[in-house]
Amino acid sequence: MMNTFPKETAFLVLSDGTLIEGKAFGFRGTVFGELVFNTGITGYEEVLTDPSYFGQLITFTYPELGNTGVNFQDQESDSPSAKGVISRRFSAKASNWRSKKTFENWLKDEQVVGIWDIDTRALVRLLRSSGTMNAAISSDGLDSPSGLLEKIRKQPLMTGLNLTTEVTTKKPYKWDLCSSVEFDKRLINNQNIPFKVVAIDFGIKRSILDRLVSHGCEVQVLPADASYSDVMDYEPEGVFFSNGPGDPAAVKEGISLAKQLIETKNLPMFGICLGHQILGLALGCKTFKLPYGHRGLNHPCGKNGQIEITSQNHGFALDVSSVDQQIIDITHINLNDGTVAGMAMCNRPVFGIQYHPEASPGPHDADHHFARFVELMSERRLKVV
Repeated sequence: MMNTFPKETAFLVLSDGTLIEGKAFGFRGTVFGELVFNTGITGYEEVLTDPSYFGQLITFTYPELGNTGVNFQDQESDSPSAKGVISRRFSAKASNWRSKKTFENWLKDEQVVGIWDIDTRALVRLLRSSGTMNAAISSDGLDSPSGLLEKIRKQPLMTGLNLTTEVTTKKPYKWDLCSSVEFDKRLINNQNIPFKVVAIDFGIKRSILDRLVSHGCEVQVLPADASYSDVMDYEPEGVFFSNGPGDPAAVKEGISLAKQLIETKNLPMFGICLGHQILGLALGCKTFKLPYGHRGLNHPCGKNGQIEITSQNHGFALDVSSVDQQIIDITHINLNDGTVAGMAMCNRPVFGIQYHPEASPGPHDADHHFARFVELMSERRLKVV
């Protein structure tokens, strides 16, 4: 039996004037955001609910979405952070034993605007040559393409935007859950006394919290604007700086916090993605915007013959020329473009990685970074005792 697709016209308009006509799915409306692409062949539910995608329109290079529906267990946050979805095709039906809702109905309920039946390969080639840019998806017929273009050009650029305030928790909370997947459960209770970790939420993913718990951590999550005293009130044995959206250089409070902690405490500190960039900025490095970012499940990173296949989602990176290698050791390089993918302080238990080690494209290539964080806290605990 053939799938039935909606036939209403939708438009994708780019800030360079490119106009692409397609068909509408999901919520009917008009949304503006930075147009990016993701190269993963699975995980659309995790991608759309990752807070690091806040304010963006995501082009999926995999040609069909929606086949497995939506199950809610795989969500990285309560609701989608991305504003829009761009696909070659989508399945109006779901076929998976875990599915609780069709992809189409989920997008409608969450007010995420979609456009399909477009040449996503050509669109990605355009973004790779011209770079990410602001765009709009419109499926409600209220604006003409020329009117949309005028509005797009008034939208702020991603550079200079602190979007962590849009996605961070409003109040502190404790996280003590982990995934039901056996791999995620097997490390629980590997410590008689859990390590007390404060996690700074710049847009943290649930699966990252799950892995910290699975590695024996008791996690207290604090908002992005947490102060030094807020953190130290919990007497942490380690501090974690999370992933998140926007320009890392604009997250002034997070950079200030990291700098204070590095200067005054010898606490183990671990940063992922935006958190990695914030640690770098606190150590005097500079960041820059990548032409089209790293977003996918297949990015090789490593050094000295040791390679990890990694999951990534970011549009900024540390400038390698700004790294003081007397203070910082570059531990991982992105093998696709040579950008900094991992770093560690030479004389402090502080390190960060540009990718998301809780994901499993390798299938578990990068999980050892959580173990390293725990090992550093264990060494500190022995010294304190």
